[in-house]
This record gives sequence, C-alpha cells and structure tokens, in this order.
Amino acid sequence: MSNISYKDAGVDIDAGNAFVEAIKSDVKSTFDRNVIGGIGSFAGAYALPAGYKEPVILSATDGVGTKLKIAIESGKFDTVGIDLVAMCVNDLICNMGTPMFFLDYYATGKLVPQNAQAVVAGIAEGCRRAECALVGGETAEMPGMYSEDDFDLAGFAVGIAERSEMDTVSNVKAGQVLIALPSSGVHSNGYSLVRKLFFDKLGMSLDSEFEGKPLVETLLEPTRIYVKEFKANKPYIKALAHITGGGIVENLPRVLPEGIKAVVNKSSIRILPIFDFMAKHVDEDEMYRAFNMGVGMIWVVEPQDVETVLAGTDGYVIGELAEGTKGVELI
Repeated sequence: MSNISYKDAGVDIDAGNAFVEAIKSDVKSTFDRNVIGGIGSFAGAYALPAGYKEPVILSATDGVGTKLKIAIESGKFDTVGIDLVAMCVNDLICNMGTPMFFLDYYATGKLVPQNAQAVVAGIAEGCRRAECALVGGETAEMPGMYSEDDFDLAGFAVGIAERSEMDTVSNVKAGQVLIALPSSGVHSNGYSLVRKLFFDKLGMSLDSEFEGKPLVETLLEPTRIYVKEFKANKPYIKALAHITGGGIVENLPRVLPEGIKAVVNKSSIRILPIFDFMAKHVDEDEMYRAFNMGVGMIWVVEPQDVETVLAGTDGYVIGELAEGTKGVELI
C-alpha cells in the first residue's frame, strides 16, 4: 500500500503558502505607524496609541452570514471582505472606540488561491476605509467540514477608547435629535429572508434585472463603513447605534436610558428601492425588524449641533427623543 499525503486528504500546503505570499502587499497597505513587525509571525503586534488618560481596549467580532452564499453562487468575492470589516468596526464606534487593528478567519473546503486573495483584498479595502490595520488572520482548509465551494468568514476588530467617554447612555435625554446616516443597501443582515423571497418565492436569479442592473450587484453592495464620519463628528455625538439585525426598533433602544423613547418619523426615512420592493411581499413590522430600511447608523445629537453635523455628512433628521417608555415609536 502506497503512502498518502496531506494533499491526498484535500489540504494543499503549497497553495496555502502561495496564497500568503500573494496577499502580503494588500495586507501591508493597511499598516500604520503602530504596527510592529509584519505578516508571517505567530501573532500580530500593535503599539497602543498615546494621548489617552484612561485607555480602554474594546473588541468586536462578527461574520457576513448567508450573504456569503450569494458571493459563492455568483463567483464574486471582492466585496464580502469589506462587509466583514464593516460589521465589526461599526459596532466598535458605538462604544466610542476608535478601531486600531483587525484580524480575519477564512475557512473553506478547498482553498482556491485567487478566490481567497479576492476576499482578503476586500478585507484590506475595508480596513483602509476604517483606518485600521490588518495585522493577521488564519486560513483553514477543511475538506471534511465544508464542501469544496463553500467558505466562511469571521472578523475580529480591536479598538481603543477613553474610559470617561464610554458611558454614552448617561448623555441621552429628551429633546435630543436623531440623525440617520444612510445605508449602502441591505448591508449584511437578513439575507436568509432575502434569498427566500427573491429566489424561492419569486423565482428570480442573480442575473435578473433590478433598478437597471443585475440583481446580484444590489445584493452584494458592501456594507458602508462609518468610521471616518464618526471621527470627524465625535465631539457632537452623544450616542450612536449601528442598525443591523433587528433593525431600528431593536438596535436604537440599546443606547437609550430608562424613561426615554425614540420617536422616529417613518415618512422621513429615505427607504432604498430594494426595501420598497421587498415590502410588497413582507409585512411592514417584519421589514422593520429584519432590515435597516436605508438607515445604517443613527446618531443622537443636541439640537444646537444638528446643522453642523448635517453640513459635514450625508445624514438627515428622522426624529427625536422624548420622555416615555424606553423603546422606539414609529409614527
């Protein structure tokens, strides 16, 4: 009986090494002066930024969910890496954290270097948009766990905040204004429902026309990253909520104290065409619980700061805070 190799078992070590070499330039493009060393060590090293009185390290982890199935089915892999970064760093800033560095985990049944390289190029692009460094990652080829075409992604972001600035709930009070920052699309939540509706119920395909272009382009539009806007407007932001799974109705209450409610004018929300289309087949309450409806993030600001914030962003007013039972009132 002849001997067998790791490659015979479905794992190609040489392909993995070639992949690491191929992504080095993309990874290095995200480095800042705080990165110590380079790619290839056992761990990523990052020097803590100076200037903090009581620095607190924050962390966030997330994935892309079943949006990955659309990437796999379409063979388009260059945007889901941006989604991965976005879902993590957009959470960090909600705790007043400035992203510092990011790590990824890529698991697949069979490593296809050009596909994996496209994914990592997207992760690097996401890190550049978030102004954080991609300091490491892990690529796992597991033929017994995933089918050859399947892969999964997980991301891990680490940020830093001043301890005295983290208790945003104490800043929130009646009379403050809610400013919505538009989403770029469905972002990375609700794709099980998206796929069920478009492909199972309506019988559409990725190539079906939607708003003058293939449906796949709308569905794979990457999640918007709000880090730069946050940094530019941080002095005016009292609290902020990332509108992900659960929508406005479940995410906005996370930044409210007891006795304060958010009053949101539905007519003010700039609903994207993709949500208008889905709303013909999904109940309104379900739409507002599953999707962002065109609002990717909500900031709480003082009335006197509204004009300043609006002048420097593409945000718009969608409501205000009032006394009442903690929660969201859609009117």
